[in-house]
Amino acid sequence: MQLARRSFLRTALGATAASALAPRVLGDDARKPSTERLREVANAPVLRVEGIEKPVVIATMDLLRNGREYLVRVRSKDGGEGWSVANSMHLVHTYPIFLNRVAPFFVGKDARELEPLLWELYRHDDNYKYQGLALWVCTAAAEFAVLDLLGKVSGRSVGDLLGGFQRREIAVYRASGTRGNTPEEEVADLRRIVAESGAKALKFRLGGRMSRNADSLPGRTEALIPLVREAFGPEMTLYADANSSYDAAEAIRVGRLMEEHGYAFYEEPCRFDHLEETRAVADALSIPVAGGEQEAAEEGFRWMIANRAVDIVQPDLHYHGGFVRSMRVARMAHEAGMLCTPHMSGSGLGYLDAAVFAACIPNPVPFTEYKGSAEVPVTSASSSLKVVDGKLQVPDGPGFGITIDPAYLREAVEVRSRG
Repeated sequence: MQLARRSFLRTALGATAASALAPRVLGDDARKPSTERLREVANAPVLRVEGIEKPVVIATMDLLRNGREYLVRVRSKDGGEGWSVANSMHLVHTYPIFLNRVAPFFVGKDARELEPLLWELYRHDDNYKYQGLALWVCTAAAEFAVLDLLGKVSGRSVGDLLGGFQRREIAVYRASGTRGNTPEEEVADLRRIVAESGAKALKFRLGGRMSRNADSLPGRTEALIPLVREAFGPEMTLYADANSSYDAAEAIRVGRLMEEHGYAFYEEPCRFDHLEETRAVADALSIPVAGGEQEAAEEGFRWMIANRAVDIVQPDLHYHGGFVRSMRVARMAHEAGMLCTPHMSGSGLGYLDAAVFAACIPNPVPFTEYKGSAEVPVTSASSSLKVVDGKLQVPDGPGFGITIDPAYLREAVEVRSRG
């Protein structure tokens, strides 16, 4: 089914995107690089810190909290400062790992060495035993802040540090976070979020989430797939996310219904850790299969790409440990003629993180996930940070190109407990 998959992918992405990416990404001669080649591509340096001549020695890395949101502040010995907004929905549980095992590691280190330091952090004090969301959400929070620091002390954008923006305007898809409402209720909710943003693409949830084939409501999935297409017409790009709901046989049955109604990708049809089942679904269907938001290991993505277990890889910038590690995933996918799209974590400044990533990689899908802004008040001199007519302008200034409201930062309380 490989040729059928590529043909459907070309159709689902639309003529403009397919033309821009063919034949390297979408051609029928899609490359099958060796494991060694994928590792070589992944291991090439990501960060561009040439031109930052003096060491940027980290003096402090602090965790602060304002309401539900966690922030990281990093300061250098020469007075530089960088900030990040963490994935607070998970850091509220894992912050002791940040305080005990991540932040202390960076103190006294040269921020210019961030990329090799990520490997040393993984090894440090057996941190690798915490492999998974618990470690990588904390690592991402630190990495984002160090990137912001490097950008601000050098006057360069994070995009420049990551190799340069390849685009500044990002078309978004709006994602519904609801499961268990009726099909009619879901369509009404989707109409609302389209009206808010002007988005030309949508994603909604199927199945029951890790439910062993059970639907959230009887018959909801079978009714919702055609109903959404009917409601929004043939011009709307539609995606759907099963969140690990199905075994292979049921996933294929649902996928064929999505194919019938012209959906553009099918996210995480099988359990996220059942890669062989996911590959069987991808091989059986022509609709592109996306996955990877739960993948913690670079080698896990390497296996997915080498064995074409998915058509579109979806690293989460927080769950996978930051921009550097996720850029490596995008590089491997590009080498194999595959696409990459960031999964957006639903807290912090996830919408901005995803847009910056999509602006830097060579192989994004046409629309990037957007779940709405966080409660963190930010402004930018180069972007409204709002979706207008379905598009978001990526900030282009030192660091992440944004300013967090100083009053909001003053109200934040330092988190000190390491218990």
